[in-house]
Amino acid sequence: MEILVEKDYKNMSKKAAFLIREAIKEKPDLILGLATGSTPIGTYEELIRMHKEEGLDFSKVTTFNLDEYYGLSPEDSQSYRYFMEDTLFKHINIKKENTHVPDGLVKEPNEYGKIYDKMIEEQGGIDIQILGIGRNGHIAFNEPDDELILSTHLTGLTEDTIEANSRFFDSIDKVPTTAITMGLGTIMKAKKIILMANGKNKTEIMGELLKGEKVSTKLPASLLLLHPDVTIIMDEEAAELYKK
Repeated sequence: MEILVEKDYKNMSKKAAFLIREAIKEKPDLILGLATGSTPIGTYEELIRMHKEEGLDFSKVTTFNLDEYYGLSPEDSQSYRYFMEDTLFKHINIKKENTHVPDGLVKEPNEYGKIYDKMIEEQGGIDIQILGIGRNGHIAFNEPDDELILSTHLTGLTEDTIEANSRFFDSIDKVPTTAITMGLGTIMKAKKIILMANGKNKTEIMGELLKGEKVSTKLPASLLLLHPDVTIIMDEEAAELYKK
């Protein structure tokens, strides 16, 4: 595991984008796992800049997103498909058919999850998976629990996660309570994982994760300690307890 501490959010975002750029240059048909939320926005902005100013080519890149709110259509402004189109896809030369976000309207989400995982396998697996981390240690929507499901599946969201995500909605009552998410097994199959964390609200969980000596389903992100190639990039605020 490589741990990088950058001065601030901007530098953290640039570092992650640099790693992705170098990977695309080495493998133009990169399979890239993407995350949503506020953490990766700066990285996506830097990738857009690299495309427009440096000619970074996404024409052969394939992407798979971690999750999608269940019950939201791709056209819904709060859906993760809409977020990805608005934040990244429409600004770069990636082919629409090469971008994959779980379908939040499927009738059998767990069966659909098996299909989603098979699609990833048929592409040769994810080369780089981008992750954020929740205040409670969740990655994707794999919440702390007694057991964790390995495959892509439908899951309920905890009150803490609903509250954290309510900032993107008009009110907390409008936040979906379930989502389709990659499971830890699918995430752990990625060849390389980049986990980003920034801000004081991530200080405590990053300190717990990086100073811990145990793997627990109560801290889903702790499973990353078992992965052979993980790079963690934090700003100084998120790394405050780690540095002590």
